[in-house]
Amino acid sequence: MRIVTDPLALRDAISPETTVGFVPTMGYLHEGHLSLVEAAKQENDLVVMSIFVNPTQFGPNEDLDRYPRDFDRDEALAREAGVDILFYPDTTTMYPLDMARVTVRTGADVLCGASRPGHFDGVLTVVSKLFNIVRPTRAYFGLKDAQQVALIEGYVHDYFVPVEIRRCPIIREASGLAKSSRNVYLSESERIEAAEINKALTEAETGLQTGVAVTAVKARLIERLDAIPNSTIDYVEIVDYPTLTEAHDTSQELLIAAAVQFERARLIDNVIWKRG
Repeated sequence: MRIVTDPLALRDAISPETTVGFVPTMGYLHEGHLSLVEAAKQENDLVVMSIFVNPTQFGPNEDLDRYPRDFDRDEALAREAGVDILFYPDTTTMYPLDMARVTVRTGADVLCGASRPGHFDGVLTVVSKLFNIVRPTRAYFGLKDAQQVALIEGYVHDYFVPVEIRRCPIIREASGLAKSSRNVYLSESERIEAAEINKALTEAETGLQTGVAVTAVKARLIERLDAIPNSTIDYVEIVDYPTLTEAHDTSQELLIAAAVQFERARLIDNVIWKRG
């Protein structure tokens, strides 16, 4: 595995004839990230992973400074997983002038974006930069951040970016808790309690499958999540996917999503339900 910090050196390391699978991350790798690497290996000649904690997607009083970082650990995991090139830039490299950024026009004011203004502008800005640097054939994103995936797909479509976006399933712990770099901040008791998030989402999915109205499913989901000890609900939403617009009982695909705040960790999770 080759570690590269300079964008021009990265371009020089990739042959134009090579198919490239790209896995962008903010590091502190877990099984979810490594499952993206495995998917990329199956479809491409070369796998590039980036590790960059992007400051422009963190708002005031968010956890940028304490976001978990351990490059030596990540390097070992990436090497073992079969990553060919690990791109590890610093902030000055990624934002040399910071004169222009991507602005999201629709889909950013719901779900995570409702309480994190500007967050997805930062996400799409750094994704745009990374796509321009890596020039991947395919890019791999986990559906745990389903809103992010939908907005990246919209950006690629709107800007005619020549990359295929691959949606990859959520990787979970045995309890059902979605794998996340922020799980490290949970206490042992909170890990047990946080597993209820997925159980509640699965129950909501079952409700839709059995014909329960969207409004009734959402009300029950709020009730279930509100009962989790030592936590508060950030949001509970059921929206059309991938448009992220208002859900209707005739929607063909729905995103059932929630964010729950524990003492030191804000956890997100979701289920995507397809009619029929």
